[in-house]
Amino acid sequence: MELKVINESGQSSQTVQVSDVVFGREYNEPLIHQLVVAYQANARQGTRAQKDRAEVKASTRKPWRQKGTGRARAGMASSPLWRGGGQIFPNRPDENFTQKVNKKMYRAGICSILSQLGREDRLVVVESIELESPKTKSLNEKFKSMGLESVLVIVDEVSENLYLASRNLPHVAIVEPRYADPLSLIHYKKVVVTRAALEKLQEMFA
Repeated sequence: MELKVINESGQSSQTVQVSDVVFGREYNEPLIHQLVVAYQANARQGTRAQKDRAEVKASTRKPWRQKGTGRARAGMASSPLWRGGGQIFPNRPDENFTQKVNKKMYRAGICSILSQLGREDRLVVVESIELESPKTKSLNEKFKSMGLESVLVIVDEVSENLYLASRNLPHVAIVEPRYADPLSLIHYKKVVVTRAALEKLQEMFA
């Protein structure tokens, strides 16, 4: 498997040979879907809550007498059948949303995503991305000259200048190889990997 190496103008003049174990996998859509769902579920805080009929602040007085009115029987205004009443099965903040994903499945899923990105020309390699000063404008101009708008950049180590310059760009994310999650890999239109980060990715998932 070969990946394109682009320069600062976004032009590809050469390619780099990569491992087929990591970048030559078949596209496994059910596994990738499971990874993304598990990642989003594990990111949930689970702090939302609803009230049941005992917790709703309402009068416990019987709204009207039991018989003779022609209306349905009603015991109290906090009934779940009434507007503003309690929930029958309310959400609780102690509910657990976490989903377990085995290491073997996670590695296979990430490799499947990387392989598909390479086949779609959405994954490219650069020598390095460095900035002399933490200027957002400089980094934005660099990405524009490379033809990159929505981009996930995977670098060997995130420098302070790179972090400060990128944090105000809404469609740019810069991470280290260990923080490249399945959702980000799918979300961004382009994934740019430095040569040093590429070696780390192959070590991690080979």
